[in-house]
Amino acid sequence: MNIVYASNDNYARHLGVSMCSLFDNNTRERDIQVYILDAGLTEESRKKLDVIGRRYGRKLHYVDMTDLKERIPFPVDTGRFDISTLSRLFIGEILPADVKRALYLDCDTVVIRRLKNMWEIDLDGNIAGAVQEPTIYPEVKEDIGLKKADPYYNAGVLLIDLEKWRAEDTGRRLMEYYESRGGKLFANDQDAINHVLKGRIRSIMPIYNFFPNYRYFHYKDLVNRSEAYAQISKSELHRAKHHPVIIHYMGDERPWKAGNLNHYRRAYEIYLEKTPWKEAAKEKGQELYMLAYHAMDYATFLCPPVRRMISRKYLENSKKNGKGV
Repeated sequence: MNIVYASNDNYARHLGVSMCSLFDNNTRERDIQVYILDAGLTEESRKKLDVIGRRYGRKLHYVDMTDLKERIPFPVDTGRFDISTLSRLFIGEILPADVKRALYLDCDTVVIRRLKNMWEIDLDGNIAGAVQEPTIYPEVKEDIGLKKADPYYNAGVLLIDLEKWRAEDTGRRLMEYYESRGGKLFANDQDAINHVLKGRIRSIMPIYNFFPNYRYFHYKDLVNRSEAYAQISKSELHRAKHHPVIIHYMGDERPWKAGNLNHYRRAYEIYLEKTPWKEAAKEKGQELYMLAYHAMDYATFLCPPVRRMISRKYLENSKKNGKGV
């Protein structure tokens, strides 16, 4: 099983938590190789990550990506996201040629069950498998050439057939599309992946990339936002809410922020205690915002149009700040 992460030093702690959860819940896997796309980890952070690897008898491979800006032959504007996220666009060329399948995980994920069933998913000839993100703004989909009925995928968890990725020169095509857009997309490399791999991504169940916000969304509302989500059954969404395999802490209600009321925060806290970062304090300064964000979650459940109105305002502000679609 080949697992890939990309991280700078700001996310080293979260990488450690995710990696610890991965190892802790997959002890029966004889071989887990972890490839860390290193976009600026300090020596101290590497030592802490190595402690986790040794504890579980797992090998970590660091791939130097500190020259990421030089690898991209055009200027990029990633907005509020760190450029390290673009490392995954090079996954086909920087991993060893004998690595034929890989599971890419964002650092803000926690694995709470075995990954064997996920690892063995048949991609049916597709290049990748991913979980849909049906609440993406319609304007974003339209901007990258997707129709309302087309699925849009979250790239924080990607099961990749690297043989097909390489054979179809996916890395080059992603770079060419990104450059054609002036190095600026609303969701950065995620938008590029959705455009270039349109029709080549298999939809997999939301248990494998569950976003805590979706606890508060009704199935009917998600299908109304994108009929492509009907590929996922109501029972599968229910299962994801109650028995996720991978929790992905996307959104602003992060478990490492003081005052957060994330329903799934305990999973992160459990594995943080098992890492060398266990004494790390939660980030302070957004306590009131965390309360307001949680109130918005409940507003989503009680009155979905409220969430859509807030999202619309966010998109408008993004356009004003130059992060437009």
